[in-house]
Amino acid sequence: MIVYKNHKEIELMRRSNQIVAQVLSELRERVKPGVRTIELDEYAEKRTKELGAKPAFKGYRGYPASLCTSINEEIVHGIPSSRALKKGDIISMDFGVVYEGLYGDAAVTVPVGEVPSEAQMLIETVKVSLSKGIEQVRVGNRISDISSAVQKYVESKGFSVIRSFVGHGIGFSLHEEPQVPNFGSPGHGPKIKPGMVLAIEPMISAGDWDVEILDDNWTAITRDRSLSAHYENTVAATENGPEILSVFDKERVSSQRESENAEEG
Repeated sequence: MIVYKNHKEIELMRRSNQIVAQVLSELRERVKPGVRTIELDEYAEKRTKELGAKPAFKGYRGYPASLCTSINEEIVHGIPSSRALKKGDIISMDFGVVYEGLYGDAAVTVPVGEVPSEAQMLIETVKVSLSKGIEQVRVGNRISDISSAVQKYVESKGFSVIRSFVGHGIGFSLHEEPQVPNFGSPGHGPKIKPGMVLAIEPMISAGDWDVEILDDNWTAITRDRSLSAHYENTVAATENGPEILSVFDKERVSSQRESENAEEG
């Protein structure tokens, strides 16, 4: 069942997603050669609590960390560890929080120092494919219009769309209906209506789209060990088109914090 959100609920989701976006923005600045992924995880958890929210991933279905850190051929769900980043790596950071009972979720892929041109193109492609998908979040369209737009763009650049993982509805739970695949023909699936909130998250590879799960039962990698990249935003469908909730807006966060402090006073 799809759960549609009212204006008040979407406002709370703006806040939860602003926290996600703020933490990811700060994490991007900390990505550099020599940094261990566990340090990124510890920072994400600390900052989330300082911002008044709780990490959404930690303990979810047994996941042991607050942040997913997936490096190079790792697609999603990489577990932070003592592994240090190296120049030329690319790292996907997937992060979520819960604030006042509502969830936020987003992901970025970041180069570690200077990276090969193919890796940079892969990152740019997944980022643009996400924007192509978001453009389809319009009342009256169908879910697979998003899927088709993502796949068409990715494949036009010579890359592959990962098919084993999909985007999803989000709100009162981290994962809600409907599922949002990143491939398929347009014109299928549920109609997009106002109040529908979706976590759209293309995952792509430089090679094939076959997936393998490592022995930790979480980390998904490309079977052919080709590079993978992942981007995600939480998007609300409105009468006026898509609204991206998970874009870091310093002025919005500042005004929200001032309002909350005034209420506490």
